Amino acid sequence: MQQRITLKLLPSEAATESIVQQYAAQTLGLPAAAITGFHVIKRSIDARGRQPWIMLTILAYANEPFQERTVKKLLLQDVSHANKQVIVVGAGPAGLFAALKLIEEGIKPILLERGKDVRSRRRDLAALNKQGVVNSESNYCFGEGGAGTYSDGKLYTRSTKRGDVERILNILVQFGAQEKILYEAHPHIGTNKLPEIITAIREQIVACGGDFLFEQKVTDLIIQNDTITGVKTAAGNTFNANAVIIATGHSARDIFELLHNKNILIEAKPFALGVRVEHPQSIIDSIQYHCPVNKQRDEFLPPASYSLVQQVNERGVFSFCMCPGGIIAPASTSDGELVVNGWSPSKRNNPYANSGIVTSIELKDFIHFQKKQSPLSGMYFQQAVERRSFEYGGGKFVAPAQRMADFTQKKTSSSLPNCSYLPGITPAPLNEVLPPFVYSSLQQAFIEFGKKMRGYFTNEAVLVATESRTSSPVRIPRDNETTQHPQIKMLFPCGEGAGYAGGIVSAAMDGERVAENISLMLESNF
Repeated sequence: MQQRITLKLLPSEAATESIVQQYAAQTLGLPAAAITGFHVIKRSIDARGRQPWIMLTILAYANEPFQERTVKKLLLQDVSHANKQVIVVGAGPAGLFAALKLIEEGIKPILLERGKDVRSRRRDLAALNKQGVVNSESNYCFGEGGAGTYSDGKLYTRSTKRGDVERILNILVQFGAQEKILYEAHPHIGTNKLPEIITAIREQIVACGGDFLFEQKVTDLIIQNDTITGVKTAAGNTFNANAVIIATGHSARDIFELLHNKNILIEAKPFALGVRVEHPQSIIDSIQYHCPVNKQRDEFLPPASYSLVQQVNERGVFSFCMCPGGIIAPASTSDGELVVNGWSPSKRNNPYANSGIVTSIELKDFIHFQKKQSPLSGMYFQQAVERRSFEYGGGKFVAPAQRMADFTQKKTSSSLPNCSYLPGITPAPLNEVLPPFVYSSLQQAFIEFGKKMRGYFTNEAVLVATESRTSSPVRIPRDNETTQHPQIKMLFPCGEGAGYAGGIVSAAMDGERVAENISLMLESNF
């Protein structure tokens, strides 16, 4: 017999397999020896009361042999001699999963990545962190795996209607992710684990006959009779194919400018902008798990996280990409522009907790930026704030920062707490860095957040500017059914940069959807 049951357990109990089996037996009214094993279906934490509980949904095997969990695997083909091929521009989650789906469909992907492989990227990230030198083609945003590779590996998504979340998670397990991502309420891989997984996906694409080329920045599109037939790169190469997928991520401003200059339709879209907030992890643990700040949390509980949202003057302010036990990283893609992001290693064992706290930026906020209406207005608005942040930081990607209470009082902090941001932070009046409406929204929201989470509003927390790459400020339009651009045939905008995803899983699902549509169109055309 296989029975699905839900158990409410103490953290120490949930961590011990034999105890879980005992509770399963009691729930089913069976002797303990009858339970031969179990699979975890879902695991979450209920910390609403003084005592945190683990909510564990399991599939228990009783009076029959236990069977190990089976992970569904891709059925890939050899496409080295396929008569159909598709160019995939960008090797982030959308591009990688589009390439895998194309291979499943018997189509050869030609994957062009402007940056370097994950191993080579590390040297450029080190130069950015330690020397304040950014490589505009190899950084936290550009390179193999895209922004997701060195941005934590969070896999939680609400985009369940866009595709098969379980399938995406199974594919990641196939390429090396731990099985726990299949059942955790908020699955997470960790920045230290993601590079190996990304490398394994690339090696599989190449083994199946796909092309995977680095340092091939696309600089032009080849269009004939309103149909795209190929691309040109800065290296002087020309690539031709039956279709082109644009999966370049939210920071590829040159692609937006290329499309605009070629009179290919793009649209301005809302996004969000603010700061990254860092607390000592012990403060967040204390708030969420109801334990003293100076006392270690239960060893069987993970570092606590949080999710916050507040309406301020009809504008949303919310937490974004919360990283327990994490690090603030410089996510700039150009010199003179300061962008920060956050990530956590798989163990989430750093002493700080950080999160983006951002406010919505609507079209009315920037549509006439630079005194003219343009689909790139939001991008230029975003860029202007990043440049102001760099200026107030003083160079070398040192970030302007302020203690939280000081921020709300427009008081430049006389000193700053220790911070995980490696290039360093310097005291600055962030009300002069951020646009006035962004500052006022955050100012009120932090006070309200302190009422929701007692202890959150504190000068022990530091605000670091600027968290500005939450999503793309530009959308590349496409048909709702075919996902093809409405103006250029066989051009397929895809993923976060095109405005159709918001994280690793949703981008991966979008990549698969686009690849499936291309397969259907090519099949009908051949």
